[in-house]
Amino acid sequence: MKKFIFIFVAISILISSTNFAQLNIGYVNSDAIIKELPDAQDAQKKLDALIQEWKEEIQKMERELDTKTKDFDKRKLVMSDNNKIIIEKELSKLESDISKFRDTKFGYKGELYTQQEEVMKPIQNKIFNAIQEVADDEELDFVFDKSGDIMILFARDKYDITAKVLKKLQ
Repeated sequence: MKKFIFIFVAISILISSTNFAQLNIGYVNSDAIIKELPDAQDAQKKLDALIQEWKEEIQKMERELDTKTKDFDKRKLVMSDNNKIIIEKELSKLESDISKFRDTKFGYKGELYTQQEEVMKPIQNKIFNAIQEVADDEELDFVFDKSGDIMILFARDKYDITAKVLKKLQ
């Protein structure tokens, strides 16, 4: 019985090692693809313009807060306690509004995140489809993304299909 188990394990190892030897693997650099793809560049320009607009709005709000704070600091000695409380509440509300605006636009699941998803999703799908086509054409078993979280310590250039994916996208 022990012989049978040993023979079964040995055959399994031989069969699996033979299968592993025939694997075809490719990799892409999705960052390079996105940099080269005109659609992605246009989408990034849209996002950058939106980000710039929001930053300018925040700066405008911060300047208003700064001006009102300086004005309050100059006049608070001659103000009544009632007026001080009212203006302090206004200043606090302005700070809160700035914080809320930042969170709404740039926070977790904020408008920037939503816009990125909306703008980049079709481009990512297009890239993914091109990768699949190239992988099918090249009969690749696996394709890794060199620019992502997966770390590749070594990769032969002959397995880099980035240029072929870019060509497929054009």
